[in-house]
Amino acid sequence: MSLYYLQKVLYQLNRDDRVKQEYHADLPALLDGYELSDEERGALINGDIGLLYVLGVNGQILMHYAAFLNIEWFDYLESMRAGIKKYGPVREGVYAMTGGGQSFTLEGER
Repeated sequence: MSLYYLQKVLYQLNRDDRVKQEYHADLPALLDGYELSDEERGALINGDIGLLYVLGVNGQILMHYAAFLNIEWFDYLESMRAGIKKYGPVREGVYAMTGGGQSFTLEGER
């Protein structure tokens, strides 16, 4: 997986008007400039917020992409929940879900 490049394309899309123009003109050609897996490319081409979240895209970057796609805030949040239901736990990044939902703290032993 190439989470760095996935986030890089979204970051640049949020910051660079030239990248925005390329996104609208020829998204597949734009994505050719990044080292992305087929799954990552598909998520970007389809605007699949849920899959992007599960792939590990940072929420700060992802929320700007959702706004770029004209996705309302509550729909954005629901897209992330739906992504987990459809694709499984977040795989990488700061939101990675580990432990199969088990708690590794001592609060349950008191």
